[in-house]
Amino acid sequence: MKHIVIAFLSGLAVAATARADISEQDVARAAQAVQPQVVEWRRWFHQHPELSNREFKTSERIAEILRGMGLGPRTGIAHTGLSAVIEGGKPGPLVAIRTDMDGLPVAEQTGLPFASKARSTYNGQEVGVMHACGHDTHMAMVLGAAKILNDMKADLPGSVMLIFQPAEEGPPAGEQGGASLMLKDGLFAERKPAAVFGMHIGIGQPGGQFAVRAGPMMAAADRFLITVHGQQTHGARPWDGVDPVVVAAQIVMGLQTITSRQVDVTKAPSIISVGRITGGIRNNVIPDRVELEGTIRSFDPAMRAYIHKAMERTARSIAASAGATVDFEIDQGPPPLLNNADLVEMMRPVLQRVSGKPVIDITPQTVAEDFAEYARVAPSIFVFLGNWPEGVDPATRPANHSPLFDVYEPWMERGVEAFGDMVVDYLNNAAKQ
Repeated sequence: MKHIVIAFLSGLAVAATARADISEQDVARAAQAVQPQVVEWRRWFHQHPELSNREFKTSERIAEILRGMGLGPRTGIAHTGLSAVIEGGKPGPLVAIRTDMDGLPVAEQTGLPFASKARSTYNGQEVGVMHACGHDTHMAMVLGAAKILNDMKADLPGSVMLIFQPAEEGPPAGEQGGASLMLKDGLFAERKPAAVFGMHIGIGQPGGQFAVRAGPMMAAADRFLITVHGQQTHGARPWDGVDPVVVAAQIVMGLQTITSRQVDVTKAPSIISVGRITGGIRNNVIPDRVELEGTIRSFDPAMRAYIHKAMERTARSIAASAGATVDFEIDQGPPPLLNNADLVEMMRPVLQRVSGKPVIDITPQTVAEDFAEYARVAPSIFVFLGNWPEGVDPATRPANHSPLFDVYEPWMERGVEAFGDMVVDYLNNAAKQ
């Protein structure tokens, strides 16, 4: 009889353990244990970067790692993207964790023992390729979170979709790619997540601290191209032609009055920057055309639409006043990244607990992120994780997209823990409702 009672009590203990929520301590211990593997993954990705829509080796490596966890990745989404689902052992909602995969056309100058020596072709030029924006870190952290969540899946009250997205930096000219193509290819067609989590390393935040804001956090990013057509003539006799150089200069100045004088600057910030002016072949020939190329950043959808129309009106009117004409093109990039206010409020205590520091409520950032595409279709939260060692002023260190950009690897453990805790906290809360 004694043996029967002991066996019965043992069975109750096992059942109680199976029903127990995954605790923050469980996640913290698991993140610490997986950190050496996360560092190893990050260094492999760093040493083997690939440009947007060309992440072939990266995709193969991720698929191999996921299969090693016993997961069955779906490959070939948006060219080189992948997804996989960790099916929890208890009923509950599906949530998603997303990472980007692509490198940049930047020749690395860090001197790291695992520095990239990769070369590729970009816009017809041979270039160096580098993970200069931290995407190597993002992939490693998501894989680390996948490892710990997969190991705990029997106790997960819900499931987790892992999203490995190519071309966050923008697809090559003439190609589709990135988050919008992932969704177009049916990423959420069968199962739409109740929440999507994303994270970015760096972006000027203090080391090891998290930063977030509800509502508009990052800007919409649009590319514009204005081609001014004049009439070529001798530089000594400008009256014999129509000078597109002068017209282009007037257009540059005219565009600045849109963001400073035509939109309500108290409502939301906006930026029009001309990054390239091309025209002419020699000093004494007025050319027949000049190209202006640049970027538009905005946070308010209505303001974004107005700026597009105002830019075209301004360019055409200035050109017409001089007898020139223009071709006007806008390539719309990702929309503003809007963080779900309820998710931000829910996750602030989680992020503070992981870092041991207050969560920074940042101002809107004029950089862009196509994570915004997921936020358009599902409640989402995107957070920044400060990169450099604690106490180092990030303004004194190389920023994202610099050839000298590096990552302080110990903070990756915090990123893994934060991903794990946000998922577990969300699923546990959902289970209690």
